[in-house]
Amino acid sequence: MKVARALAKTSERLADAGCDSPGVDAEILVAHVLGTSRSELVLESSHKLSHDDVRELERLVARREGREPLAYVLGEWGFRRLTLSVDPRVLVPRPETEVVVERCLVRLAGLAEACVLDVGTGSGAIALAIADEHPGARVTAVDASPGALEVAGANALRTGLAVELREWDLYAGLPCGPWDLVVANPPYVLPEEIEALEPEVRDWEPRAALVGVGATEAVARGALDVLAPGALVLEVAAGDAARVASMLEELGYAEVTTTRDLAGRGRVVEGVRE
Repeated sequence: MKVARALAKTSERLADAGCDSPGVDAEILVAHVLGTSRSELVLESSHKLSHDDVRELERLVARREGREPLAYVLGEWGFRRLTLSVDPRVLVPRPETEVVVERCLVRLAGLAEACVLDVGTGSGAIALAIADEHPGARVTAVDASPGALEVAGANALRTGLAVELREWDLYAGLPCGPWDLVVANPPYVLPEEIEALEPEVRDWEPRAALVGVGATEAVARGALDVLAPGALVLEVAAGDAARVASMLEELGYAEVTTTRDLAGRGRVVEGVRE
């Protein structure tokens, strides 16, 4: 089977399975199997896949047809300047979370050294990106899931970045600082909303990292006790930014602001404990 045929056939199968971007997914999967990039596939359209390549592609496509997230199928996903290992123990890093990191870096820009706490680190995406892009930051990342911490630890080794990892339940308060910045992408999907989500999220991503009532409020309250003073940066659900911003103001945070994601939705809310 030639590359062009593999792309067409894979795209057709993924479209039939209901995947949102079958053509892009097909390119990524075929490129992954061939060990090349999507851009180079055009030059290799007449290249013939080996029997081993065809078998591996079939294995991966079958998983994606079952609506398993592409990141899990590949076993890795790009996040800012990093490539991170991911599996069903952690959420797939998303573009809106890259905006969270951007806001953290703005908050840390004036500090040569800074103590940062990442609450609910999952794959370690936020913590590792901050460590990568602000070398003076000393980052501690916590999560209640031992499995997530295993993934984050593997990613720390993979990237060669130093991040302290701790098992911690955010509902028990936050680790004593003082911290110059607390950042969190807490679970914010309501229990009644989960069934309406796409299968990739509903059926595959860890429910404990998705669904949570009061998690955002718990982080905001806990951060008041451990910031030195400093900033709190939160990822929030689409449509919930105004409520979270009001909540931060009621708790006494100053300079409360909202940042929109690439789709124009308010997704990052931050405030300062003075």
